[in-house]
Amino acid sequence: MAAEDNGFSSGAVAFAFLAGAIIGVGAALLLAPQSGAETRKLLRNYAEKAEEEALEKAKEAKVALDKAIEQGKQFVSEKKTVLTAAFEAGKEAMRKGGA
Repeated sequence: MAAEDNGFSSGAVAFAFLAGAIIGVGAALLLAPQSGAETRKLLRNYAEKAEEEALEKAKEAKVALDKAIEQGKQFVSEKKTVLTAAFEAGKEAMRKGGA
């Protein structure tokens, strides 16, 4: 089942899950029988947790991006080396063929 392609990216699914969780928490807080101060404290705690998670995900994304950039640089460097060698071989072949 995990290999099935349902047309949704994992990012879209994660975003939908997070949005649903936030809406659920908001509804629970608004409907719960507690004081305004308690509700504000709970909201503050949830916001702090969400901020921490967002910062952690941002760090993970930066690491993944840095890795992808490094791999891209390495790929370009490798291909540049191959193309330079092919160019030099072509020049050598032309020099020998013209002589």
